[in-house]
Amino acid sequence: MRTLLSLSSALAIASAHGALAQSDEFYPLGTILFTSGSGNEVGIDSEDLDRTDPADLQDVFKNEPTISVGSSLPVSQKIYVNGVEENNLAVTVDGARQNNKIFHHNATTLIDPELLKQVRVDPGVAPADAGPGALAGAIAFETKDVDDLLEAGRSFGGIVSGEYQSNGDIFTNSLSVFGRQGAFEALGYLKYAEGGTREDGNGDEIIGSGTGLLSGLAKFAYQGETGHRFELSYESVHDDEARPYRADIGRLVGGRPVPDTRTYDLRRQNLVFTYTDEAPTGWWDPKFSLAYSVTDLLLPEADQESRGSTDSISGVFQNRFPVAYGSVTAGADFYVETAETDYRYLPDSSFDEAASEEARNVGIFAQARLDVTQSARLSFGGRVDFQEFEGTDGTTYTNQGLSGNISGEYDLTEAITVSAGVSRVWGGVVLAENFIMNPAWVYPGDSIEPVSADNLFLAADASFGRFDFRGKVFRTNINDARVPSYGGGPDATSDVEAQGFELGATYNWQNGFFRVGYANIDSEIDGTQADSYTGRYLTTPIGELITVEIAHKLSDMDLMVGVDAQIALEKEETYNFGDPTVPLPAYEVVNAFVEYTPRAVPNFTIRGEINNIFDEVYADRATYGQEFRDDGLTPLYEPGRNIAIRGTFTF
Repeated sequence: MRTLLSLSSALAIASAHGALAQSDEFYPLGTILFTSGSGNEVGIDSEDLDRTDPADLQDVFKNEPTISVGSSLPVSQKIYVNGVEENNLAVTVDGARQNNKIFHHNATTLIDPELLKQVRVDPGVAPADAGPGALAGAIAFETKDVDDLLEAGRSFGGIVSGEYQSNGDIFTNSLSVFGRQGAFEALGYLKYAEGGTREDGNGDEIIGSGTGLLSGLAKFAYQGETGHRFELSYESVHDDEARPYRADIGRLVGGRPVPDTRTYDLRRQNLVFTYTDEAPTGWWDPKFSLAYSVTDLLLPEADQESRGSTDSISGVFQNRFPVAYGSVTAGADFYVETAETDYRYLPDSSFDEAASEEARNVGIFAQARLDVTQSARLSFGGRVDFQEFEGTDGTTYTNQGLSGNISGEYDLTEAITVSAGVSRVWGGVVLAENFIMNPAWVYPGDSIEPVSADNLFLAADASFGRFDFRGKVFRTNINDARVPSYGGGPDATSDVEAQGFELGATYNWQNGFFRVGYANIDSEIDGTQADSYTGRYLTTPIGELITVEIAHKLSDMDLMVGVDAQIALEKEETYNFGDPTVPLPAYEVVNAFVEYTPRAVPNFTIRGEINNIFDEVYADRATYGQEFRDDGLTPLYEPGRNIAIRGTFTF
């Protein structure tokens, strides 16, 4: 900690002194200014993504203390928002609903951050138009468009990029081309990354940490003179590489004998058609989208082969109506989702198994967003959902439920804003994970209990000149969360409670900012301290996390420099099936970067990074199984020191 504070303080003091020497006034630069969203929303925009240049989901959220991403491998990373796993949030990519709960050892949402334009997170309390199943909030990923890349006045352009990382000898190359001709526009992107096994801070190899990633994005759009816009997009991310046999665990001693690694062939695809009116008039401000998303996993082994596939056909039609003091968004949405598994035992086909579940849902919603007075803003809405669920044996359930939310902000003074929100969400019967489905399951005669959730938050934000402060308390209760198991049946449920608080402070100056965040998150399952095994698809032990970020632009030298750190305090309150608890260890990770864009060649940028500068040996706090280290489990450790060089050329 002392090293981090010395390094950050020195950079902050030097940067602030340089900025103040130039001017006593505050003129924020768009690529450097940090502004935290007020109230409940967490927004990561294109400027944040450009600055952090994320390589995976951990990097995307690394400066948000209430959002954790477990695992050092993208193929097994899972997102936790306020301590709750992402399957309990409404997750969309370009508006397409995601149904990715395929295997508990691999990732839920495999995504290439280089594709992203922005990410919006509504922790806990989410609006009704965020979609069905927003039990603990919503996450909306949005990929880049032609407008985000093409320079004004040009009809064609492109970006070529290459990167080398020293830890694992990883080479990454990407190419983007985009253009606009009249009312038509198109974008194409392709990326390929390959590399060897990485090493942790001790210099030990991280099993199954090789790189083998192929991703792409294609978009085509037509926008007429009257504003009618039609867009078709296709996105694909494919990871095919030898991974730890259980891809979210380094090694497990005991149990049935298995090899150290096996191939995880994981692919997620997303196809979306969207219609909007970019020049709305009067009461007509529509959005219509129709999407298909699918995730496929193949696990080939010497004597067996396991396949899983989850898909979602979803759509939404909504219109934004102007009303006094604001607007009301109302409409309808639907999804048809399937989860399938297919197991083949090659020596004896009598052991083969196949099973599937399906859910269909139609929802009607409305959400009002009003500026009640100059000092008060109010958002409230509700939705009703009608769901039909079909089990592996053909058992069918029909259920319906209501959801509602209300949140608001009030400016106590010009500098201080307070906000609060509550929601009650009905989620229906969620699909089971593919790889634990059992074709012999016997479903109850009436229905599996539909899941529901209650959320609340209280927050305050203050801004005094260059200083911004914020604080928030939050709680999520999920009732009757479905926790089926292969041998235990399809209808088991658990109750989850996650609660905590966060604090943050930011200091902005002319050419940069310094910010620090702190979160303290605790979760329970059925009244008992949560552990990562019982909490699969629900929650995981988080505890106390601190994030630090500083960035400064040296305009005279055409440089931008930055330092960030992620700090976890030891968490002693863990649960290990009645045995003495094993504390989750503390760690401190520091990263730094420098980026150079010469004014003589403004279309070329070179960036250098040193990640995990001090070779910390650690597993991210949200990584699976750390409380079971005394039981023979080795968690997936993060890479040790890594030097990365990246060059980007725009044409």
